[in-house]
Amino acid sequence: MAEHEESFESHDERRAYDRSRLIVDVFFDGNDATGVASTQDISIGGFYMTTQTAIPEGSLLLVRIPFGPDKQVVCNAEVVYSNPGRGVGVRFQGLSDEARALLESELERSARNV
Repeated sequence: MAEHEESFESHDERRAYDRSRLIVDVFFDGNDATGVASTQDISIGGFYMTTQTAIPEGSLLLVRIPFGPDKQVVCNAEVVYSNPGRGVGVRFQGLSDEARALLESELERSARNV
């Protein structure tokens, strides 16, 4: 198991949602950091993204997760775990009902394709 996974796994007891190994691009902007990363796992509550960008815990980001033409989740997210040079874990903030429904749909579709 990779180092970042071991550390991130220790946060399991705080998770309210099951995670999926759905890997998609995520665009992020905030805290003097802008870029594109890949999710490693994702849930209705948030996700872990791999990025070399150092983003400290507590940072607020605007994230955009495209799922296809005219289908994307855009919302704020707070960095709740940071592993500099490897990635960050974020929790969605203010996820709209529409974005939540799209995310649930994509996670269910991904689970069926596994």
